Amino acid sequence: MIKRAQRSGARARWNHEVRAPRCARHAAAAWLTLLITAGLGAQPAQPRLQNAKLETRAVQGSLDATFKGILGSQSAAAWIAYAAPMIPGERQMCCWNTRNDVTCQGCSLEPTPTGTPAFPNQPAAAVRLEGAPEFFVFFRVEGNQVGKIRTFSMDCNIDAGGLQVFWLTGVNAAQSVALLESLMPTTDFREDRRMVDNALSAIALHKDPAADAALDRNVVASKPEQVRRQAAFWLGNARGQHGYQTLTRLLREDASEAVREHAVSALAQSKEPGAISTMLTVARDDKSAKVRGQALFWLAQRAEARISEDAIRRAIEQDPETQVKKRAVFALTQIPHGEGVPMLIEVARGHKNDAVRKEAMQWLGRSKDSRALKFFEDVLR
Repeated sequence: MIKRAQRSGARARWNHEVRAPRCARHAAAAWLTLLITAGLGAQPAQPRLQNAKLETRAVQGSLDATFKGILGSQSAAAWIAYAAPMIPGERQMCCWNTRNDVTCQGCSLEPTPTGTPAFPNQPAAAVRLEGAPEFFVFFRVEGNQVGKIRTFSMDCNIDAGGLQVFWLTGVNAAQSVALLESLMPTTDFREDRRMVDNALSAIALHKDPAADAALDRNVVASKPEQVRRQAAFWLGNARGQHGYQTLTRLLREDASEAVREHAVSALAQSKEPGAISTMLTVARDDKSAKVRGQALFWLAQRAEARISEDAIRRAIEQDPETQVKKRAVFALTQIPHGEGVPMLIEVARGHKNDAVRKEAMQWLGRSKDSRALKFFEDVLR
């Protein structure tokens, strides 16, 4: 892989066009842009572009200034893209399609007549990049405005649909986070919500402390609920210990039931050691029945069977809300390998709350488990 290096002196700028490869020369074509750039000197990794009118520019001054300079002069549809350092872990951001029994890996930036990317003869990459150091951020611009944000992993083939692609080098990670945050719309139209979601996910993937601060800013009470929910998800999914701490604070202090409920779901994505313990506390102590029920649901899927069963039993026996008891019964169905079935049968046999007992019978009937069948045979006898 070509290593990242900075170009010095005046702005580096050159043009070349990359066309779609044929299967017979897949190995060479897949890295065509990298090889062309390598001939000009060591550069940051570029994506596997096809059907692109590629122009490479070095960032001058700041990313924001360089980006706005292109945006201000670009009325026709085009894409601006760059590489950014990525958080550790294997993350596949690409498209997979099967055509004529051949699986193809690649995404189209623009709509295609067939609705599938232009990689009909190109097989999937033989080797995945595990724990890749960078990922790619693409911005679609037209009429001097940004209309879309997309992210791709380094091994993804990308078809640009014949459009101009401005490839930026020398991008600072913190400036990339700031640019993405500045492009988040404040209105609530469907396309705007999609832009916000994509910007937040791109921010979360950055291996830079600026991403933590940006997500924290977008989870505060003054932000729209949908933005807060999405920021919370990425704090749990991608931001490690910092994300865990922010979510714990939300669950302890935030007044919004909906946000706390979503924070539990986000916490379930966290791999931090304290996540399970925090969910246990929420399942027992949160003032909202919906939030307690959500915590039980995720405990069943994430915690060890013994831990989740203890929390669920406590809720079924002691929680004051029937709604939570019923949610706990459903959580038993989510414990892997059918380990919740014995307790379901126990609840169905003898719980004093008729609604809870009925709920257990309902889920036993749907389980198709042989132990459930035996239970119903005994009841009918």
